[in-house]
Amino acid sequence: MLSAKGLITIIKGKGMFVRESSSDMITDHMHLYLQLNVERNCVIDIVHARQIIEPSMAALAAINHTHEDSDRLQADIEEFKSCDGGFAQLALLDMKFHLDISKASQNSLMPLILAPIHKLIPEIKSSVYATNVDAKESALKWHQQILEGILNRDPEKARSAMIQHLQIAEEHAEKMLKIQASISKV
Repeated sequence: MLSAKGLITIIKGKGMFVRESSSDMITDHMHLYLQLNVERNCVIDIVHARQIIEPSMAALAAINHTHEDSDRLQADIEEFKSCDGGFAQLALLDMKFHLDISKASQNSLMPLILAPIHKLIPEIKSSVYATNVDAKESALKWHQQILEGILNRDPEKARSAMIQHLQIAEEHAEKMLKIQASISKV
């Protein structure tokens, strides 16, 4: 039972070892739960959850970020901007930026809350990038606006930009779902 809960590791011929506690233990279990209990049509629910959480998180990042956070977020945008690795790579870089904002909030619960949700998103984001020709350009524009608010320690600008960014993400997700629905009817 302890092994199934991820609290110990059993190595045949060597013994049982207590696993070191980490945030991955929490997020992996939450991700597994979401994966098993989430239907394909919950894409919009995921966006709505992000709309509730991430604007406040961006505002906190504007207030609390460190110099290292600033450097990491700027590097995230540069890596995203120069990405030519395809839709899956874009999706991962997109989510990395958002997770790094959660870390920059300096609220230790934010990454724990977002990580399992974001682990569901790469497949969704890949489909969004594949079905919305302007999705990368839009994400880059809003990521830069969010970052500007964070770097200027302007919580309202960071919050507002995140709200607008996630509203467009919802529109892109709805378009992607309509395209997928029309393809599956064929």
